[in-house]
Amino acid sequence: MTFIDYAIIVVYLVAMVVAGLWMQKKAKEGIDSYFLGNRKLPWWALGASGMSSNLDISGTMIIVALIYALGAKGFYIEIRGGVTLIMAFLMIFMGKWNRRANVMTMAEWMRIRFGEDNEGQLARFITAIVSIIGTIAMVTYFAIGGGKFLDEFLGIPAFWGMSSEFWAATVLIAVAMIYTVASGLYGVIWTDVFQGILIFTAIAYVAVRALGITLPEEFLISMPMKEAAADGSKLFQPFATSFSEWTNLAPQWKLDINPGSDYSMYTLFGVLTMFYIFKTTIEGSGGTGNYMIQRYYAAKSDKEAGLLSLFWTFLLSFRWPFIASMAIIGIYMGVTSGSPIQDPEKVLPMVVNTLPVGVKGFLIAGLMAAAMSTFDSTVNAGAAYWVKDIYQVHINPGADNKRLMLHSYGASILIVVIGLGLTLFIKNINDIWSWITMSMGAGLIIPQLVRWYWWRLNGYGYAIGMAAGMISAILWKIFTPDTMPEYYSFLFASLISLVGTVIGTIATRPTEDKVLQNFYNLTRPFGFWHRFRDSLPAKRVEKIDAENRRDIISTLMAVPWQVLLFMFMMNLIFKVWSQALFLGVFLVALSIGLYFNWFRHLSTEVNMDDDDD
Repeated sequence: MTFIDYAIIVVYLVAMVVAGLWMQKKAKEGIDSYFLGNRKLPWWALGASGMSSNLDISGTMIIVALIYALGAKGFYIEIRGGVTLIMAFLMIFMGKWNRRANVMTMAEWMRIRFGEDNEGQLARFITAIVSIIGTIAMVTYFAIGGGKFLDEFLGIPAFWGMSSEFWAATVLIAVAMIYTVASGLYGVIWTDVFQGILIFTAIAYVAVRALGITLPEEFLISMPMKEAAADGSKLFQPFATSFSEWTNLAPQWKLDINPGSDYSMYTLFGVLTMFYIFKTTIEGSGGTGNYMIQRYYAAKSDKEAGLLSLFWTFLLSFRWPFIASMAIIGIYMGVTSGSPIQDPEKVLPMVVNTLPVGVKGFLIAGLMAAAMSTFDSTVNAGAAYWVKDIYQVHINPGADNKRLMLHSYGASILIVVIGLGLTLFIKNINDIWSWITMSMGAGLIIPQLVRWYWWRLNGYGYAIGMAAGMISAILWKIFTPDTMPEYYSFLFASLISLVGTVIGTIATRPTEDKVLQNFYNLTRPFGFWHRFRDSLPAKRVEKIDAENRRDIISTLMAVPWQVLLFMFMMNLIFKVWSQALFLGVFLVALSIGLYFNWFRHLSTEVNMDDDDD
């Protein structure tokens, strides 16, 4: 790092803080403004911000590591979360269903689904608690990855018993926290838009550099090993592969991975891939929460919910050329030096470290932008659960705007401090990401899914299922070894959650019909809602049925469309043109189908009385 590189980074950080403080006045109008931007933000800004929020350093380091070590087939592993495949479901129907509730948080959504009495209040409270815990876990995940990355460049020494990685993460998070706390969603969205421009510039530079590299047919990569060295440090072992095998995107049932490697968990590749697709399909069909769903609550109409999703997904596809470029450059560094990069999780920072003066500072600033855009969205959404769903409902219902804003600031700061503190106990990026996606996520997936499609699910069943799932995920993390396969944690948490959901629902009375009818009138989901659907006028029922049929068919096209789009973008960097042509033909066919079956029917509807198609 030279003075020029440091100067670029400092200018960027100062600009973010100034922008956040400048937008503080707008955000201070009230919590609707602070957490939703008064629902006046344009769809393209919400979509661009969503893309930026998905491009975190930690996730990018993991995916680069998987592509570097396993080749193009590492893409399938990241269907578990890194591909963000739930965007296909949000784009077609889940985004507009959530928008129609006209709420601020997923916890507040519970009063629409389960009512204002005890069951609705319990479901809302449990959802808020679970969401705050999830936010803290995500902050920890961001801090670990950001600390690992920035520690390679900033040169911050270890002191007060804390590692240099901890202090690097603290610097990153402190800056992001200033503008996030000050400006709320206004600051999050508009700084994300600016940061997205920076990110895309960085992607373009790295992609051009990677396109100028031709890898040999045979080369070495490296994988982490389960066995530690005598001094307790991590061991890595080189493995030989070929370019044709490394770039091959064709699915395989089984991978030839050394049983002693940490990545041996991916040997049964076909089973895992199907499992990840199954998990993501359930997750997407149940919606999502926190920072992703917050953008849909802020959307103006059904049409804008669809447009922001489409724009978000398209922009997010450019992440994959960046990841492929980093992996290729990392391999090329090993080829030219005669020894592969040992730690796959360090490929990203080591590649950045080879860049020219000025370019390095600019790219580091771009990756810091990616980290902060994810962090700011998560913290802003997490704080909303405390203010809107716990403090304002259970502690001080009569709180004025000034007190609510103070709690908004305080909740944001406390979430960050706890999340950062947990980095002292959790060190591995893949460990925390695996737990978030495969254990904690599994514990919530059943009640999240059932709430949309089965009228009989009540607030008690939902709350018990959510609480049981979260507790089982936490106990799994504490008491089981890290070597246990991911799908074991998923099955354990989801099974406990399922049992809790069913018992809680069957043992208690159903939600009142008038609450369920109102919920159906607002959202009109498909599923087991015939009794409430049939109470509507015949013309309205016909319109709902037509919309539901289109959405189901469009979803069956949108899921493979998103997968192929991301694969195609990554393959352009590989320069395997026969594979690119194959992917491109199917991508065009699905795009045409989506245009006629989904895009043409996007509605400007804001509420049920609108009849615009």
